[in-house]
Amino acid sequence: MNKNKPWNKYIAQKIAKKESIDITKDHWEVIYTIRDFYLKFNITPSMRILMKLMEKKNLKKMTSCYLFKLFPRGPVQQASKIAGIPKPSSCF
Repeated sequence: MNKNKPWNKYIAQKIAKKESIDITKDHWEVIYTIRDFYLKFNITPSMRILMKLMEKKNLKKMTSCYLFKLFPRGPVQQASKIAGIPKPSSCF
């Protein structure tokens, strides 16, 4: 996360547009979940952790397949980029 550039929804929408994503309510759910986790633990969640977080929120439709439909270039990588946080260390 670049501390010199504050993140907001407008910035997220600009990044998403460059990624060819039209942000929906489901996109925001993932973006804010990833962002909240990062701000709390100072680490970007892995896909496994993201799935557990979605499960805790009782979002049963947020399967890994569905997340890939929302973020075709990789749910964690692409959502992290839009959320303004670093990609996970497990991403190459």
